Amino acid sequence: MQELMNNKLTRYALIGVLVLLSIFLLVKTIDIFDELGRTNAPMMNTITVQGEGRAAAVPDIARVTYTVTETNQNVEAAQEAATAKNDAALAALEELEIDEDDIRTVSYNVSPQYDYPRTCPMGRTCAPTISGYQVSQTVEVKIRATDMASEVLGKLGEIGVQNINGPEFTLDNPDEVRGEAREEAIEKARAEADRLADQLGVRLGKVVSFYDNSQQPIPYGYGESMEMDMKAANAPTLPVGQNEYTANISITYEIR
Repeated sequence: MQELMNNKLTRYALIGVLVLLSIFLLVKTIDIFDELGRTNAPMMNTITVQGEGRAAAVPDIARVTYTVTETNQNVEAAQEAATAKNDAALAALEELEIDEDDIRTVSYNVSPQYDYPRTCPMGRTCAPTISGYQVSQTVEVKIRATDMASEVLGKLGEIGVQNINGPEFTLDNPDEVRGEAREEAIEKARAEADRLADQLGVRLGKVVSFYDNSQQPIPYGYGESMEMDMKAANAPTLPVGQNEYTANISITYEIR
């Protein structure tokens, strides 16, 4: 009889434990769903602001690209002619004291030239024939004294270099100017975030994300024209102007 009573008590105790455990798990489940429904999680309560900054600087280098091109029935003769013209261009650049470290070959190409038959007998396939070879070498020159860009173009013209591109006036190291533009953009974004926080009655927390979409420099305005006492008749006058760098940034702040 006593043993039967003990077994009943054990079963009742086990049932009680299971009931309490079920209640505990139910409460925890309700808490989890409640947490999911709240909006006070740090990553959910945020504001995002944008800022734009601008900074300008006078270019300190000019880039010029030129190409020498020669064509001949013999590939070796075409190469020799192209090399001779490019050597003359390099010698002229050396006379102008352009450092050889600021001169680099961008490309060197040898390509066959074809003659295409005007007429072809019926039923026959007429293939083009090689009439010669064209050799071209493209060279980029960095001119550190921007007021010499006009003289460089004049010298290249004297030699007979026909394919000239530039000059592109830019900064040799634009990071400092870009940094100034970015700093202004961040200050504007922060000021906008402060205004929004004040209007919303909240406080700004830590930065959650930052995105920089800075643009390439935009030439604008013109500086003084370069007045050069030159013998080259076709040397152009080249205003340098300024390059403007724009920074567009986006910052997301946690709010409390």
